Amino acid sequence: MDFRLFATVFTTVFIAELGDKTQLATLLYAADASHPKWTVFAASATALVVTSALGVLAGSTIAQYLDPRTVRWAAGLGFIAVGLWVLLSPEASVA
Repeated sequence: MDFRLFATVFTTVFIAELGDKTQLATLLYAADASHPKWTVFAASATALVVTSALGVLAGSTIAQYLDPRTVRWAAGLGFIAVGLWVLLSPEASVA
């Protein structure tokens, strides 16, 4: 196992997941006293593993057809587009 790659991916995903919708949803389920905490943890962890597996599968499939630099550019532009959409959408205005 390439531990340097592991640390890079772990750190990137960990930071990206902090405070996102997934973590907030998990927090809300765990805050409900009627929900067993281990069930919430297991379901949340399983969902993250499955979505990560889909990401790896999609990435490896896309890499067979596109240059990695093209994929990085597309991902970067996609993030910028989503950021602009969030900032410029009428729902984002505070009034």
